Amino acid sequence: MFTGLISDVGRIVSVEGDDRLRRLVIESAYDPATIALGASIACSGPCLTAVAIEPHGAGCRFSVDAAAETLARTTLGTWGKGRRINLERSLKIGDELGGHLVTGHVDGIAEIVSREEVTGSDGPWGASTRFTLRAPSALAPFIAEKGSVCLDGTSLTVNTVEGDLFSVLLIPHSLSVTTWGERRAAEPVNLEVDLIARYAARLTDARGSLGA
Repeated sequence: MFTGLISDVGRIVSVEGDDRLRRLVIESAYDPATIALGASIACSGPCLTAVAIEPHGAGCRFSVDAAAETLARTTLGTWGKGRRINLERSLKIGDELGGHLVTGHVDGIAEIVSREEVTGSDGPWGASTRFTLRAPSALAPFIAEKGSVCLDGTSLTVNTVEGDLFSVLLIPHSLSVTTWGERRAAEPVNLEVDLIARYAARLTDARGSLGA
């Protein structure tokens, strides 16, 4: 489990493999001594397993494998050398839950429709930014105003919802410590809907079936 609070921005240093299985090597500031072989790390959304870890500079390089299902359901299949990705270590018992419960199981891909600066960049903290995104039609019902959503591994609050469009607002700090400062209109992002919303909808469907 994760919280959607990004703890590092890594960089892909190599990609090998094909559409059946792909190995990525990621450079990170994480202390290699704290990453166990087989540890789960959320990489811009998908939960991936560290299959190799080695020290590198002040941090480390770790390798992850992505199978066909992950490549097909996420943006990972388009990632190449040099891409920066949001990283989060798995949640430990006793850790502060500052975001919301995130599984690292991506539900689909949303598209950024627009990016809009909503406060002046000449202010003391810089410009906040509103992103409007389009969710896949099957996932749109799970996104609610003032609810939580995970986009590229980042826990965000939904500001508005209109049909399959929804918006999120990122403050300057969030833009600076994640890859969101680089995101632009027409780009795809990994979407994980709120776990509670998913199970509530499933329970509603089950009650409806029993009533029938």
